[in-house]
Amino acid sequence: MDAARKMDQQYRYQRYIYDLSRKYYLLGRDKLLQEIPLSAGESVLEVGCGTARNLLKLSQSNPEAHLYGLDASQLMLDLAREKKQFQQAPSLQLQQGLAQQVTPQQFGLTQGFDHILFPYVLSMIPDAEAAIEQAIRNLKPGGQLHIVDFSDQQSMPAWFRKLLLTWLAWFHVHPDPALPEYLARLSTRLGGKLTTRQLMGRYALIVHYTKQG
Repeated sequence: MDAARKMDQQYRYQRYIYDLSRKYYLLGRDKLLQEIPLSAGESVLEVGCGTARNLLKLSQSNPEAHLYGLDASQLMLDLAREKKQFQQAPSLQLQQGLAQQVTPQQFGLTQGFDHILFPYVLSMIPDAEAAIEQAIRNLKPGGQLHIVDFSDQQSMPAWFRKLLLTWLAWFHVHPDPALPEYLARLSTRLGGKLTTRQLMGRYALIVHYTKQG
């Protein structure tokens, strides 16, 4: 089964409770949004935008930004377009596609994006490294990559960590504890500025990477 069909199958029924249920454990999303230094007229691509919850929040606080969303699941995008807030966000454009293949051109852009977001999606992508490197290629010089995802929970009780990882696996979510080390190596190879920060007993990780100008 290809990735798009797999995601549609996974979210066929979950999509109706997605926004309500995810707020309890996708922690740090709003903190990440608040830390994005978004200026008027800049472009933002969210990879794995789902119901467009994050992009709609950005559109409220940054009405002059150009916002783009990508998701493998067409069903999730259809639900996003049904939202009243979406109808009030004319600069928001959504497309179905895969993180490893996305380009600015498919959104009608001739240059790269100013910002690219990965909010709790890398742990669901089989080849997360390819997705990250494609995102960096899609950034303008000086553009920024922003990530929030599950960390290694090493500062939390072992029983909690085991329970969490087992539960996440049911939904095809597999956090990579080596992600910070990979990003550090990538930053050394490509240049640019990398900052990482652990949240809530290493429950989650926030990453900001600025591409070399």
